[in-house]
Amino acid sequence: MNIRQAKQQLSDTLRAYLAKDALGNYRIPAVRQRPVLLMGPPGIGKTQIMEQVAAENGVGLVAYTITHHTRQSAVGLPFIEHRSYGGEEVAVTEYTMSEILASVYRLMERTGLREGILFLDEINCVSETLAPMMLQFLQCKTFGNQRLPEGWLIAAAGNPPEYNKSVRDFDVVTLDRVKRIDVEEDFAVWKEYAVRKGLHGAVVSYLDIRKDCFYRIETSQDGPQFATARGWEDLSELLTVYEELGMQASREVIGQYIQLPRIAKDFANYLELYYKYQRTYHVEEVLAGRWQTVTASELRNAPFDERLSVLGLLFSRLGESARAARLQDALVTALHGSLLSLRERIGEGAGPESALGTLAEGRYAQLRLEREAGRLDPERRSLLQKEAALLETYQERLRSGGQADAMERVREWFRTETETRSALGEDAVRYMDNAFRFLEESLGQGQEMVIFVTELTAGYDTSWLIENFGCDAYFRHNQELLFDDTRRRLREEIAAARAQEAGQV
Repeated sequence: MNIRQAKQQLSDTLRAYLAKDALGNYRIPAVRQRPVLLMGPPGIGKTQIMEQVAAENGVGLVAYTITHHTRQSAVGLPFIEHRSYGGEEVAVTEYTMSEILASVYRLMERTGLREGILFLDEINCVSETLAPMMLQFLQCKTFGNQRLPEGWLIAAAGNPPEYNKSVRDFDVVTLDRVKRIDVEEDFAVWKEYAVRKGLHGAVVSYLDIRKDCFYRIETSQDGPQFATARGWEDLSELLTVYEELGMQASREVIGQYIQLPRIAKDFANYLELYYKYQRTYHVEEVLAGRWQTVTASELRNAPFDERLSVLGLLFSRLGESARAARLQDALVTALHGSLLSLRERIGEGAGPESALGTLAEGRYAQLRLEREAGRLDPERRSLLQKEAALLETYQERLRSGGQADAMERVREWFRTETETRSALGEDAVRYMDNAFRFLEESLGQGQEMVIFVTELTAGYDTSWLIENFGCDAYFRHNQELLFDDTRRRLREEIAAARAQEAGQV
């Protein structure tokens, strides 16, 4: 199955394991809660789905790469304890708590979360001395004489032997006690994730054209050579920061992330063209509606790969503007909730300034909690930081300007954020309308327009923008495409009916 399906299976398993009866007991007893074992090639996103499942289900996450552990750190150290059995005192070997289990309890104490996921990566690459203890943990959920607390799902991940010479095969006894999920790479699913996360446009558009370069592992005389989803995502982050700093990644730098030379070289060449198309087609001027006739003519006469690259440039920039509007909308929504709380606190007699400080501290506390819980993604972090900073700004303005009519003044400051949201949304829709007009002039209603409409529909941020702010050009072209599909289907049905009649005659 692909990584999206694996994520759903993991989430469903977690929900089933955490389901309780009327008395508060887990419906599935701990002894029957099998660990989940994800097996698949490296770098396809196994770790990321753990973070997403934990965040979406409101539970904690403790993650370990088990190959970094010795037997002592994973299991604990032995010590002698004296006990009395049947009136006779004996020396008994016990163990200190495992570092891994201690991390689970530490997270529970710091966050107050009683349930979560313990994720053990590279589970089948443990050392020879640790292997028996890890198998015992998967089977019995214990390290030494210490047990994993109830309410915690064990999830483990490993690589098949063709990707790692250090792997160990699990025996039947162990496999009969786990839920094994085999995961395969899937570019279509990864692309949805990439667009949602705002990965660099050159990476997404290149892989759209060269899908066979998305995930490859080959063996050469110099050892393994590979291009993985993890490598593309890490390279994307680097390219974005390089551009902000006015730098450009060389072929050698790209090769440090995409460690299959022919693909690294091919992408480096594509990146040069990508930047060239940015300069040639003046994407910012196109979105502003100020393109030259010669620009549209150049695109009309360009090769198909070049047209696709320009579509990628347009879609990437539209995604950025739509994302800015969506993030501002999320900020406004969060702030609105805070101001409702502020009004309630003032109604209960709290001072406006101190109430704003309390709300800001609450956001920072939430930030710390989610970071401790291991489920804080960059977007969520940014939202909490911005909201807390604005609440502190409102507090400072009240402190310097007096607290008379405090609620009305705060509403006025909040109105600035709602106006920013409207402006960002309107700008993004105008950019989209202009992109449609440019493509109509340069390419007409061809297959490129079909691709463009499809990308806007599938894109997380662009589809959000269309749903919340509308876009006349999008709706018009979407209806035309639906009409063309219907007409094409009717023609096929008529042709099939005529062929059947002819056969009967």
